[in-house]
Amino acid sequence: MSVRVLVVEDEQLAAEAHAAYVGRVEGFELAGVARSAGEAARFLGGHEVDLVLLDLHLPDGHGLALVQRLRAAGRLVDVIAVTSARDADVVRHAVAQGVVLYLLKPFTFATFRAKLEQYAAYRAELDQAPTEFVQDEVDRLLGSLRGGGSVALPKGMSPETLRDVTLAVREAEAGLSASEVAEAVGASRVTVRRYLEHLADTGTVDRQPRYGRSGRPEVEYRWK
Repeated sequence: MSVRVLVVEDEQLAAEAHAAYVGRVEGFELAGVARSAGEAARFLGGHEVDLVLLDLHLPDGHGLALVQRLRAAGRLVDVIAVTSARDADVVRHAVAQGVVLYLLKPFTFATFRAKLEQYAAYRAELDQAPTEFVQDEVDRLLGSLRGGGSVALPKGMSPETLRDVTLAVREAEAGLSASEVAEAVGASRVTVRRYLEHLADTGTVDRQPRYGRSGRPEVEYRWK
């Protein structure tokens, strides 16, 4: 049986993209799209939904307020936050309110699919679980949510350096060249350029030519 998904996203293009993505992942089907917290609450009141893909910045309130309303009403529908909110307090509150996974914008379809497949693995474990758990069964169930859902980095790349490069570009007021990012993070230009190209290829940053004094184009990278 397919997992029925409600997409809650106020931006039309993003809502359409996420809805289309759901349809491309085997084992999932789109139950509907809501453009606000109120619309989502009304939809959930009249339809069977297994999973909510929830943007946190909605026109009529914070997405986590919707989660609170659902929990107060006894609704145990699972929620994956699909958001650009990176603040540690927001992540902490999301976890505390039972958000099962957290997907940061922008992302590629491969990352989106990996998160849904991660959730599907959790559902499969849960469906096959006994009525009472022993410790290793609980560990395996929760581990299906916590591990193996991220897209592997190319060989030779480290998560720490990727984080440093990502932060440098994200916090810059303007586009940066590989040399400028290398100076900011204390790594070689060649190394940094590889990470920047990876971020560009996965849709996290934009790359465009920058023409300097010599007239030769230099590539600059800008956070989307």
